[in-house]
Amino acid sequence: MAPMSKVTVPALRSHKVRNGKEPLVMITAYDAPGGRVAEEAQVDMVLVGDSLAMVVLGYDDTLQVSVEDIAHHTGAVARGGSGFLLVADLPWMSYHLSAEDTVRNAAKLIRAGAHAVKLEGGRKRVPMIEALVAAEMPVMGHLGLTPQSIHAMGGFKVQARESEAALQLVAEAKALEHAGCFSIVLEGVPDEVARMVTDAIGVPTIGIGAGRHCDGQVLVWHDVLGIEDRVSPKFVRRYADLKSAAVDAVATYASDVRSGAFPDASESYHLSADQAEALSLYGLAAD
Repeated sequence: MAPMSKVTVPALRSHKVRNGKEPLVMITAYDAPGGRVAEEAQVDMVLVGDSLAMVVLGYDDTLQVSVEDIAHHTGAVARGGSGFLLVADLPWMSYHLSAEDTVRNAAKLIRAGAHAVKLEGGRKRVPMIEALVAAEMPVMGHLGLTPQSIHAMGGFKVQARESEAALQLVAEAKALEHAGCFSIVLEGVPDEVARMVTDAIGVPTIGIGAGRHCDGQVLVWHDVLGIEDRVSPKFVRRYADLKSAAVDAVATYASDVRSGAFPDASESYHLSADQAEALSLYGLAAD
């Protein structure tokens, strides 16, 4: 597979399937090995998502992760790969208080290695988006099911199921585009609604649980690889079963250690014959 060319924000801003472009591929990653795999697999974008809280740090929702957590993992992914566009999530309460606070927190993620930041919400986030764009930090929007609003939404529920809400989502997407977002994630909305939004705006939509008609798709690393098997959302397609493979491998390793089968002679270091003989004169050489 030939090396991929560097993916940039200007190139992505007008990347629409309706204009003959291929759908964009995005996946989450949280460490350097993930960055290397993503680059070798030639994905277009990598998201260091606040899903970090749930799939890596063990929390029940995304609200517990901090800017420092995201920055730490963004740096690791950036050191692993460079061909893709690296987007970092602004976590809960890092962009809700003021434009100054938002820019300061986003700068930490850019300094860590991100090329762009992502934040959730519609029109009420416009001042924050405009401040980030003015500071020359590219912004990806996020509409529909916004996990940082889980308590306000009453859980992880599909959004915009009714016509009025669908039209509102289209209006929100237009507002984000006008504010300067170069792309918008659509999460947990009906296929038909995602298509309406995608057709209504000039920047690409990236779907997750939003059907077939977005300009790209994103999935969580642990879902794609079958590492996370406690929850299986309808929109997830598992492309591997690495958890089962990992459990089998570690169980076999444990069995080999307990039985004495690991390590064997080929997996151990040995003295040269003359040094072993010299030590044997002092009764120190092992059998």
